[in-house]
Amino acid sequence: MGFDHGIRIADRYVGQSHEPFIIAEMSGNHNRSLERALSIVEAAARTGAHALKLQTYTADTMTIDVEAEGFRIEDPKSLWQGASLYQLYEQAHTPWEWHPPLFARARELGMIPFSTPFDDTAVDFLEGLEVPCYKIASFENTDLPLIQRVAATGKPLIISTGMASLSELDETVRAARSAGCRDLILLKCTSTYPATPEDTNIRTIAHMRDLFNCEIGLSDHTMGVGVSVASVALGATVIEKHFTLDRADGGVDSAFSLEPPEMAQLVVETRRVWQSLGRVSYGASAAEVKSLQFRRSLYVVQDLEAGAILTPQNLRAIRPGMGLAPKHLAQALGRKVRRAVARGTPLDWSLLE
Repeated sequence: MGFDHGIRIADRYVGQSHEPFIIAEMSGNHNRSLERALSIVEAAARTGAHALKLQTYTADTMTIDVEAEGFRIEDPKSLWQGASLYQLYEQAHTPWEWHPPLFARARELGMIPFSTPFDDTAVDFLEGLEVPCYKIASFENTDLPLIQRVAATGKPLIISTGMASLSELDETVRAARSAGCRDLILLKCTSTYPATPEDTNIRTIAHMRDLFNCEIGLSDHTMGVGVSVASVALGATVIEKHFTLDRADGGVDSAFSLEPPEMAQLVVETRRVWQSLGRVSYGASAAEVKSLQFRRSLYVVQDLEAGAILTPQNLRAIRPGMGLAPKHLAQALGRKVRRAVARGTPLDWSLLE
């Protein structure tokens, strides 16, 4: 199904007419334990998240084990400062033999499992597992051969846009579409870990949607759920968040991952925002009609004899709304009532001489 009607991923649709698609990203938060990884899947399912995402690579498919410039993380502000790239990916990768049991558990619990491949061998492997869609990470969004390989599967393709300039992103989108991608989702992303709200620039979501005529979401590395929730108000239809059982347990990505109560809150609050968007609308909604009776209106507030003159002391704008609208107050003041009027009578033109 196309962009206008939504993109089908397994048994769900992604698009403006459907509630936001929430992806729980396990990443390396399994801490090298299959038992923990399965527990993460089960916890994610309990939060109501719609999809579980893994990353499919090995240290050797990501980099090489060498002591040379650029192969060690030197940034003192990085969560992974001091680690070599090879060491980091060796620690963080999800063993490929874990994928089948993790995918099976996710499916049993009603979630949609898929993954991010980082090379052709990972794509081939994931095709064997019949994944319903693919994700390209921000650091690979300029790897056009990889993007074309994934696009050639014909499955929906989600691409994070972290660090990509507009010209780079244009190349990425053209490469994907030229290789056969019909269902494309771009995720606004800030490739810092954690990211700050100030660096997230979610106003880009609507602009990106207009430029590339595709669904737009958010891969969110900020703390909490506020940025993700706000992004839905700006048109995001997919939210991806890293997920762990407990940040205190540690792990390569635990510091900026959501815990189960937070993920559950994300699911609920993004759905509420989506439900609230509606359309441009004025006047009482069907649900508000019954409340109209409690508007202010003009009421006689003192017992009056026939011929009495209406004054600010005996005629007021009060609730409920059974009388004339308050805008008629000036017209009514100074006029006489044609009959006796009891206190609490709503004013009507028929009462006036």
